[in-house]
Amino acid sequence: MKWKDWDRNLKVRLFGEGVINILFWMYFPFMAIYFADHFGKGAAGMLLILSQCAGVIANLFGGYCADRFGRKKMMVYSYIGTAFSFILFAAANSPWYESPVLSFIAFSLLGIWGSLYWPASHAMVADVVPEKDRNNVFAIFYMMINIAVVVGPILGGIFFFKYRFELLVMAFVTSVIFSIVLQIYVRETAPKFEQTKQVDGDKKWYSFVMEQMRNYRVIVTDKVFFIFIIAGILVAQTFMQMDLLLAVYMAEIVPVQTILSFNEWTLKASGEQAFSWVIAENGLLVALFTVLATKVSNKFNERNVFMMSALTYGVAIILFGSTVNVWGLFFAMFIFTAAELMAVGIQEGYVAKLAPENMRGQYYAAASLRFTIGRTLAPISIPLTIWIGFTNTFYIIGFLAFVSAGLYYVMGYLMEQQTKSSKGMNKKLV
Repeated sequence: MKWKDWDRNLKVRLFGEGVINILFWMYFPFMAIYFADHFGKGAAGMLLILSQCAGVIANLFGGYCADRFGRKKMMVYSYIGTAFSFILFAAANSPWYESPVLSFIAFSLLGIWGSLYWPASHAMVADVVPEKDRNNVFAIFYMMINIAVVVGPILGGIFFFKYRFELLVMAFVTSVIFSIVLQIYVRETAPKFEQTKQVDGDKKWYSFVMEQMRNYRVIVTDKVFFIFIIAGILVAQTFMQMDLLLAVYMAEIVPVQTILSFNEWTLKASGEQAFSWVIAENGLLVALFTVLATKVSNKFNERNVFMMSALTYGVAIILFGSTVNVWGLFFAMFIFTAAELMAVGIQEGYVAKLAPENMRGQYYAAASLRFTIGRTLAPISIPLTIWIGFTNTFYIIGFLAFVSAGLYYVMGYLMEQQTKSSKGMNKKLV
């Protein structure tokens, strides 16, 4: 699908979300270190879990609202809320007042608004892009995110620790501008039935909650999709550790060491500095090769791609916990990124393939439970290092990735059985 054929909605969002994501990655990877410094590792892990619990619920409501009230409306409202949260975050890190507790509240609110935004944004892509082009379009959006992953942590290593207040004010201004751009330049794409369906004012608020739960119960009965979510939650325990376990591990365990030397010149780095470089390596590789990797992955059965990706994630996370050498960590990240590139471009297209048109928002919301629940559980790794040590924690997470690969195999088997059964029914009807 050529750029000139892209819907204007996609063009506006691609650039707007690119800027927003750079700001996001300027603070997000360092929050685990921030909370660990202010509250201790044990409390930091629990707080990070709590901050994600509300996001899980918000995610489900976001998908429901995207189908019922429209994609655009939910996206605009989400960024108005995001702007408010950044103001709160900035106030808690200003030259006149500092409050880690208020920072935690603002950080949690940002997670909630993000959970409301993404189901609508993904559903909008599925609305305007033909099925044959979806994987490539999603891949380009993911590539833009990873350009931000390259730039954001490098800038964040400077701004987050030295100019945090200014960074958060900039994020507030950018969020306000983006919400205005969405309102003016983006059109609604939800199916007309869902847009015009009116809310019965005589109904109690809880009747809508019950209706939503019934809709999600239907999704859970989709066995293939349900296993896809469970497998995704397990494998998410690996890639969610980039800004959690890996950040704390490199800050605490990786010593200052020489990276390069030439005659009398040497380049040394602490664990914190090396962490920024390793994250940037991941973002650079993904930004460069996502589209190419997606074209290759499209040629293979989704089940096999998901299985291989999960196995590779498991190997990579074990490698991380087996070395303190920076070059060893760079190699582990290379393997880790290969796992990411295998599957990232085809996941959203796979969800669109399973989802009925009138339930896309809810299917995408349910699918993103892989990340919201995954991120909710992932911070357990931080207090776990106190109880069993870093190495054993990395091994346990690697094992979960291997279990995920087994679930993907079962998912693929069930999908094949459903396809055979459907073909058999069609033959009988003919």
